[in-house]
Amino acid sequence: MHSVIMAGGSGTRFWPMSRKNKPKQLLKIIGDQTMLQMTVDRLSKCKKTDEIYISTRKDLSDVIKKVIMGVKSNNIIAEPSGKNTAPCIGLSAMYISKVDGEAVMGIFPADHLIVGHRSFEKALNHATKTAIEKDALVTIGIQPTFPSTAYGYIQFDPDSRVDNLDAYPVRTFAEKPHINTAKRFLKSEDFLWNAGIFIWKVNVFLDELGRHMPELSNQLWKIGKRIESSKTYTDIWSEIEPESIDYGLMEKAKNIYVVKSSFRWNDLGSWNAVYDVLPKRKDGNLVRGSGLVIDGSNNFIQNDDRFTAVIGLDNVVVISTDDATLVVNKDNVEDVRKVVEYLNKKDRQDLL
Repeated sequence: MHSVIMAGGSGTRFWPMSRKNKPKQLLKIIGDQTMLQMTVDRLSKCKKTDEIYISTRKDLSDVIKKVIMGVKSNNIIAEPSGKNTAPCIGLSAMYISKVDGEAVMGIFPADHLIVGHRSFEKALNHATKTAIEKDALVTIGIQPTFPSTAYGYIQFDPDSRVDNLDAYPVRTFAEKPHINTAKRFLKSEDFLWNAGIFIWKVNVFLDELGRHMPELSNQLWKIGKRIESSKTYTDIWSEIEPESIDYGLMEKAKNIYVVKSSFRWNDLGSWNAVYDVLPKRKDGNLVRGSGLVIDGSNNFIQNDDRFTAVIGLDNVVVISTDDATLVVNKDNVEDVRKVVEYLNKKDRQDLL
């Protein structure tokens, strides 16, 4: 399997720690390694992994080459600009097709937390076999443990399991639901969390892309010819419209399967997600760095040894860096990106 790690995001919900030149995937959010390095190491341990690629923004490619171990320099694919996941994956497929047009290709986010390597590798093995046997687009679904409103869902057909594999035909994809809908999904037992991991044969993917996203497909094939002749393709890339792989392809294609998995998974999409996976005190407070909570509970403080005190407050997140401090109620952590939008409007490049 040729594994592609998508590492071009900006991580705006992790401001003020996440910045343009050092976004979330290059931060040590959990543990002593960056999220990207953890993903590389995880895939390196998989027996079926042949090559690992990293797809990222052009302005991050040099940094990644310097700090990430275990990936060949020429396997770092630099997008001229961010265009969302469909063009990103399509470009990577073009590079891999020049090596082996029938290779199995796996797509992985750079910044997800996965615990349980045996279960993870088992899921990839089942997905790879399904992709080959069915000439299908395959995704990984996680068995829900609570009615999450932060994740997308995949509905599968429980009565049509693939022989000897934990794979099922996909009925539909669902966006992040309201709490009552999430509870209904959980009770129905035929919905899984969408982990954003995909496995397919390169040629099958490119055929499906041509069928459902013909304009993008045509542009990518033109880029493919430029790649063969080692010519720049920035002009073609600039004409591509941004689109997500979920909306552009997965919600339209017919031959889609999901592998039902049980490894511990978290997309670490916000400060709340970090708080949820780390050990807390009895009062629910979590302090990373230097800080104190008085008469408060369920608070999250993080800083680089810049003493931070919280008094008489519950359920707040306080993140301090050398040049900025974020204070937000846990119910509003998704709005952190609005701060970044404000700073962009004010051209505060020093804080971006």
